[in-house]
Amino acid sequence: MVAHVTPRLEQQLRDIFDKRDRQNMQPTIDAFLEVLAENPGNAYVLYDVGGSYDTAGEEETALGYYEQAMDAGLTGDTLRRCLLQYGSTLRNLGRFDESLAALEQALALYPKSESVRMWHALSLHAAGRSDAAVAELMELAVDHIRTEDLLRYEAAIRGNAGYLHSLDRG
Repeated sequence: MVAHVTPRLEQQLRDIFDKRDRQNMQPTIDAFLEVLAENPGNAYVLYDVGGSYDTAGEEETALGYYEQAMDAGLTGDTLRRCLLQYGSTLRNLGRFDESLAALEQALALYPKSESVRMWHALSLHAAGRSDAAVAELMELAVDHIRTEDLLRYEAAIRGNAGYLHSLDRG
């Protein structure tokens, strides 16, 4: 397995991604599969193949490519995106515990990622853990919406979020 991307390959992947049509993903899937055939086992190409299947609504197929990409040594921000998309896809398939596990792995590796925190909250909610989901969104808001109006209530927001976390039985 290969976990690197050359500047040429990175540009090739970006060009395919930029041309995608979310309403007709087959040309994008075909283009990524062609690049994968030229770069077998490349973690970054595997990730893009998975993402294209995911966008096309072929979640089960996407999961396999995401798993292969992670097994092949995906790193950095691409690993963060892969874990997020993997967790989201698992949630879409009703596999909530696995979704939360993937997103919790992403949170451990990327604790400041707003997108990971947002998708984690969504998966908490989908898993029936609405108290924890609301708490996480409250914390995300107070961490990043730094307005005078919200900052006035920061301690109360954090206190309420802590209370909601304490109610969570997950």
